[in-house]
Amino acid sequence: MSNLFYQGRGRKPVLDQARGVYMWDKNGRRYLDGSSGAMVCNIGHSNENVLAAMRRQMEKSTFGYRLHFETEASETLARRLAGKMPEGLDRVFFVSGGSEAVESALKLARQHALARGAPQRWKVISRRPSYHGCTLGALAVTGYAPLTEPFAPMMQQMPMIPAPRAYLDGLDPTARETGQHYADMLETRIEAEGPESVLAFILEPIGGASTGALVPPPGYLERVRAICDRFGVLLIADEVMTGAGRTGAFLGGDHWGLRPDILVMSKGLGSGYAPLGAMVADRRLVEPVLDAGGFAHGFTYAGNPLSCAAGLAVMEEIDRQDLCANAAAMGEILLARLGGLMQHHEIIGDVRGKGLLTAFEFMSDRATKAPLPKHLNAHQRFVDIAYDRGLIVYSRRTRDGLEGDHVLVCPPLILNGGHIDELIDGLDGALAQLTQEIAPAMEA
Repeated sequence: MSNLFYQGRGRKPVLDQARGVYMWDKNGRRYLDGSSGAMVCNIGHSNENVLAAMRRQMEKSTFGYRLHFETEASETLARRLAGKMPEGLDRVFFVSGGSEAVESALKLARQHALARGAPQRWKVISRRPSYHGCTLGALAVTGYAPLTEPFAPMMQQMPMIPAPRAYLDGLDPTARETGQHYADMLETRIEAEGPESVLAFILEPIGGASTGALVPPPGYLERVRAICDRFGVLLIADEVMTGAGRTGAFLGGDHWGLRPDILVMSKGLGSGYAPLGAMVADRRLVEPVLDAGGFAHGFTYAGNPLSCAAGLAVMEEIDRQDLCANAAAMGEILLARLGGLMQHHEIIGDVRGKGLLTAFEFMSDRATKAPLPKHLNAHQRFVDIAYDRGLIVYSRRTRDGLEGDHVLVCPPLILNGGHIDELIDGLDGALAQLTQEIAPAMEA
């Protein structure tokens, strides 16, 4: 009897090994990892340099509690990571994953408000749809109904504004006026809530699972930063998915010169080699909290030396192989090839993304943007079809998690042209099969 929970009643094959962009099950079948797991394995699987660094650390120590010791691995990684951050973000707090990183950011923001004598500031505005983690604090700023509604009575629901889904709203996603339109919604909401009560605004620079690689309109992030500054609201950048080179720059916000007050990372930072995440903050926020008695928060594995050794080796591989540049170059090719699939498969209504964070969205009518009937559960069926064909991809729903199926295509950053050919062939076959399967329901 297994002690694990499984989605639905089905069981997956047992994983045997993984190398580069490929994974094999115990039956010897090979899969192309077209989603880097859950957008995690940025540098690919079983990188020998990372494994060697982990072995060296294991020979020294596998655990050292942060209140008892500093460790060379965590201190070195903190310095290396701070060197990749926007100017002024140089205080690093390590955690085990993205939800923990977001939770830490929310608590730091609140404790900073208390330390500076502003206890009335507690509201954190976020966007709908959005996803920021599965802990209750992170869920409170998540706009994704299937994941939040079961726990609504247990948490303080936070205010939200619409995500900049210009393509669904009939607006030009390339126009600065569109960026201003969506950013101004933040200003309106701050004023409606009462500026003195608003603590922070949290967003993903480029949308992740909830919006499917949504790239913001021009000027959006710059105006959001200006609005936050005007009202004294902290800006939290959720780079859990977009960080560590995924979008063609080390941080997703780097494409627009975004300077948040707090930034959170995970996923690609540890790249699947060990549980690892980080909150990085401006020292002007951290020092008052420490002076007021310390950060009332923590995790057992915060700053774990083995995880940090893995993270440091991952960062070295990103630089050594120039994976940010490769993600940018391969991402342009992949996005164009996905556009080609859209021309051949009417079921695709939109293609979007940046770097190797890309997605396509299913629609029953491109002109009206009408989604596929939600009872078809097309996004999950497509994932299953692709998996049966030896291709792993990831899917969610764009419209508050209730409908609007999209598929994320986010392969490891070591991707090459041959891998793209194999990936597109797999997607093409899966799309043809899905279209054939749902045709009777669409014609009815």
